Amino acid sequence: MLEGLPIEHRSMVLNGYPREVDPNGEHVYGQMYVQEFRLTNPRHPEPVLLWHGGGMTGCTWETTPDGRPGWLMRFLEAGYDVLVSDAVERGRSSWARFPEVYKDSPVFRPKKEGWTTFRIGPEYSPDPAARIAFPGQLFPVEHFDSFVNQWVPRWPGHESLILAAYEALVDRIGSCHIVAHSQGAGFAAEIARRRPDSVVSVVGVEPGGMPRPASTGRLPRHLIVWGDFIEPSGAHWTNYRRQADEYLASIASRADITVIDLPADGIKGNSHFPMMDRNSDKVFQRVDAWISR
Repeated sequence: MLEGLPIEHRSMVLNGYPREVDPNGEHVYGQMYVQEFRLTNPRHPEPVLLWHGGGMTGCTWETTPDGRPGWLMRFLEAGYDVLVSDAVERGRSSWARFPEVYKDSPVFRPKKEGWTTFRIGPEYSPDPAARIAFPGQLFPVEHFDSFVNQWVPRWPGHESLILAAYEALVDRIGSCHIVAHSQGAGFAAEIARRRPDSVVSVVGVEPGGMPRPASTGRLPRHLIVWGDFIEPSGAHWTNYRRQADEYLASIASRADITVIDLPADGIKGNSHFPMMDRNSDKVFQRVDAWISR
């Protein structure tokens, strides 16, 4: 409930006259948008839940920057019902006022940060011709500027809100597979700990952040997928990799764990977004084989 905020007079439509806008009263926040894709005759009993990473939305899974079908379509073709989410405060889930509801301002990612953090290349330039990608890079770098259009702001410190919404989703859906990218992979691992009887398997694609090591309780099976260029990208990524390795080691006695290290398997050149790289279908085939085995 918000009280004491000033009443404004603003135009709310094209060529409209200013009208009273009163922000005082009850506000809704913490909601999450989920889109369901249900097959007439699914070939697998459990649906796949697709969870995106930080500063992204469910668009991550829909198409690649160069226009190829994304993993959403590939899972449907493989016979799974699929649910794609925009996490709390992302995309179609909407925002809330700050500082009245959200206490901090959002974080916006500049293009240079994305180029380096997503392990596309070591040097960024506003001039596409002057950007330097890693040798053998499989991300469609000529479509990087189109990819940037997907990025959305995010609020640090909203983990509890996001986890509550994901937990409510799993409670509603029941038995499911979670395929999650980056920040979303950490959320998926935590929800698997909270709901081990509902989560059949967790696929963490390039996890950025994982739960603290756990010592008790049965857990579902985990698959972790890593791309290339981790060492050249510095401590940011070597720390994420170490954090994930430590978590997996802590649950190894209670969960079936598989790690696909693509460059170690001879598949070199993948960025932080294997589902968008030029070999996205090849990576998907390995993930699908693991889930459906």
